[in-house]
Amino acid sequence: MKLSRRNFITKSGLLAGALGLGAFPSWSIPSESDKKVRIGIVGGRFGATFQFHEHPDCIVEAVSDLRKDRRNHLMETYGCSKSYPSLEMLLEDPKIDAVFLATPAPDHAAHTIASLKAGKHVLCAVPLAMNLEECGQVKEAVLASGKTYMMAETTTYMQGTISAKKFYEEGRFGEIFSAAAEYNHPGLEVLWFENGAPTWRHGLPPMHYPTHCTAFLISVTGERLKQVSCVGWGNGEGLLKDNPYQNPFWNETAFFQTNRNHPFRVEVNWKGALRNAERGEWRGEKMSLYLPSGHGNQATMVTAADQLGKDDAGFEHTQNKVEAYEFPQWWKTEMLPEKMRHNSGHDGSHTFITHEFIRSILEERWPEVNVYEALAYTVPGIVAHQSGLNGGKSLAIPDYDD
Repeated sequence: MKLSRRNFITKSGLLAGALGLGAFPSWSIPSESDKKVRIGIVGGRFGATFQFHEHPDCIVEAVSDLRKDRRNHLMETYGCSKSYPSLEMLLEDPKIDAVFLATPAPDHAAHTIASLKAGKHVLCAVPLAMNLEECGQVKEAVLASGKTYMMAETTTYMQGTISAKKFYEEGRFGEIFSAAAEYNHPGLEVLWFENGAPTWRHGLPPMHYPTHCTAFLISVTGERLKQVSCVGWGNGEGLLKDNPYQNPFWNETAFFQTNRNHPFRVEVNWKGALRNAERGEWRGEKMSLYLPSGHGNQATMVTAADQLGKDDAGFEHTQNKVEAYEFPQWWKTEMLPEKMRHNSGHDGSHTFITHEFIRSILEERWPEVNVYEALAYTVPGIVAHQSGLNGGKSLAIPDYDD
């Protein structure tokens, strides 16, 4: 059955629940299901960092990687005795209901489409695709398949992002009139080559990996990014030379305008004297929240106040309340099944991704990061890179919502 985004929200009844926002799941913990989701896990690096073997409603049926050592690592991690040397062979297994695709980014679109056509539900690592043509093809395949598609975006389930969602639902921000996000991964070039051969990461345009930033705003407010101007830094020098993406930039900074006419600044940086960080900022009329650098638990909260103060030059200003804020460890709560209430990768997000994917299949609803949200996270970065290649020209971002 084909569902538009609007029909999905209405039909699935996801307006209720602890997070309360349009496409957010209820996060209630239902009783253990009689039916188990049998999953195949593809990709022996990132794919080995999740908790499918701990979920009460999931069985790891098989694993796959092109390399035998990584297949063995997956089998050991998940306690699984069945492996396949390729995705194609795994997809032929009739016992497998769903797949987790932790494969190289340039393969995501093709692997997603092949898995959906094979009748499997799909959880795929980020980003959704590498260009706009592939984005359209994935959306069409998801809607035609009737299967669950979810993108495994970790930012959506970081402890700080979950807190921001709750604050937003409670109205504590007021209107979020601007936001910012940054993903700094200096030294990424160490992953560009392996045994002397280039990997898929060699020269990857920073804005082709935008979802760790765009999710900070979109997953909280539901806004869509509609216009962008982007500036890149780099001239194709050094290790960037002869990369398959013809990307000249080490770092890119994008200035987005949302469909609510709010500004949103995004930085994705691969090189420089930078703090490693995956962080966001939400600036509201009543309250603002600033995540720490890196995956820390100590943030800064600013609350609007009525009293006036003076700065060091003697000028009066509103003396807002500024205080440290320590995020709750949401993974310790009933938001997760008991066995999964432990810390996990990317600031505790992996257990949440695991749980949301499995429950969305069994509850026959679309997951929080469904294909429409995945497109909203991914597409703006693709367009931003094109803006950067055109000297910062302001470009419109296509809308994939129905």
